[in-house]
Amino acid sequence: MTDAERLTALLLEAGQGGSVVFTGAGVSTESGIPDFRSPGGIWSRYAPIEYQEYLSDPEMRRESWRRGLESYASMQDARPNPAHLAIADWFRAGLVSGVVTQNIDGLHQRAGMPDSAVIELHGNAHGVSCLGCSAWFSRPDVNARVLAGEADPECPECGGILKSTTVSFGQPMPQAAVSAATRLHAEARLCVIVGSSLVVYPAASLPEVTLQTGGCLAIVNATETHLDALASLVSREPAGVLLGQVLRTAV
Repeated sequence: MTDAERLTALLLEAGQGGSVVFTGAGVSTESGIPDFRSPGGIWSRYAPIEYQEYLSDPEMRRESWRRGLESYASMQDARPNPAHLAIADWFRAGLVSGVVTQNIDGLHQRAGMPDSAVIELHGNAHGVSCLGCSAWFSRPDVNARVLAGEADPECPECGGILKSTTVSFGQPMPQAAVSAATRLHAEARLCVIVGSSLVVYPAASLPEVTLQTGGCLAIVNATETHLDALASLVSREPAGVLLGQVLRTAV
């Protein structure tokens, strides 16, 4: 059997609502969004800015907004690729209960997944919120202010600190999202891991929850993970190619 046929069989065996999809940066590289952690990625060129540094040091905020202009450019107009579209079709067909993602690009929603079915563990890059009054603003609008000369833009409502709605280094993941993701993984009979090397914790521990509760794993990733030996399927095929084939045979 091909990898696509094996993944098809696993999805169908798990049944209606029996699968959860866990995605990482590798699902979006085919949409032109670089993996920040790979050689040449932003974290190989810059030291991370810790959350407490962002809060306490205006210079760190200015640097964060400057970097954000670069990193957000690849996300602003990115389009879903066949992997995102396939996952959305699996959801509409009732095969998948939801998506848990480490990504901040919003491409699962652009592919047709409802917001309620996507758990973004590390937040979403398309928004900005005030840390004081919680007012929300679109990222393009705030970036326009930065480009116009506001190196550290303040909240227009209360003068508070603005921050992208992503989770920074040293900032706790939102507890509601973690709890919901843990529940999905505990209930799943199959966890399909797409484009994650499972090295960023605590998010990467979630597929282990599926194993611990008696479910199985299917891993679609270009490089090895520490769970490969425990998975029912491991494929190195590009996510867009493989998941697009499963879409044609499973739905």
